[in-house]
Amino acid sequence: MARVTHDLTSEQWAALQEAWAGCAYCGATDRPLQRDCVLPISRGGRYTLENIAPACGSCNASKSNDEVTGWLRRKRLDERAFLLRHREIGLALAARFAETDREAGGIDAEDPAEGD
Repeated sequence: MARVTHDLTSEQWAALQEAWAGCAYCGATDRPLQRDCVLPISRGGRYTLENIAPACGSCNASKSNDEVTGWLRRKRLDERAFLLRHREIGLALAARFAETDREAGGIDAEDPAEGD
């Protein structure tokens, strides 16, 4: 793990939890959520905005380092719904945090090349 870059910020984690509004896999809202690597670290995943999904302890422990789609099928969870929502949330949050980064750097969000 020490050789891998992990760049998920606490602000990004909070935004992920808010966007999913519960466990990304089973939808549970009545328990604490943990950071789950959609692509496990053992398979090349990292703690990044694009690879983390909030998971209840039960789902996180059950999934362990399994490949997400196979695990979802075995658990009879809606694989398609998860993948679509994961992509939708990922794109929205990536855009949101890219804009925040541009604003912090003093670059105009509408025309990144304007400062040249």
